[in-house]
Amino acid sequence: MPQSIFKMIAHIVFSTKNRADLIAPEIENALFGYIHGIAENNGAKLIIGGGTANHFHLLVSLPKKIDVPALVGDIKRDTSKWIKTDKGIADFYWQKGYGAFSIGQSQVDTVVNYIKRQKEHHKKQDFKDEYRALLNKYEIEYDERFVWD
Repeated sequence: MPQSIFKMIAHIVFSTKNRADLIAPEIENALFGYIHGIAENNGAKLIIGGGTANHFHLLVSLPKKIDVPALVGDIKRDTSKWIKTDKGIADFYWQKGYGAFSIGQSQVDTVVNYIKRQKEHHKKQDFKDEYRALLNKYEIEYDERFVWD
């Protein structure tokens, strides 16, 4: 085969530290625009982002040479600094960890719709229960003591 072809899509999830409600609706669009730029600078493409005042879901198409922890680290570090300095929320922090789940192309529409409905979804289920459900869906073993910070 003369050509290498690559497509990896990741559903990335992380929350604010202690799930503090610090992401105001007024800054969401600008914040996702900022994340879009960070993703592009890493050679990735943000397909969609969505969430609530205390957590985000990102659907990202990854480039051939990518270090997912580095991408998430860039997103969290740069957005945290931006929120603190440009938006004046001095006590803003992301949680230390994150979840990254691989999905197939056939699942993109389902995940996009899931991310679009986050605010509606969280009227019925809190973030911890949602995150546990994702870990179980992807058959990830975890120790509850180390999932939250």
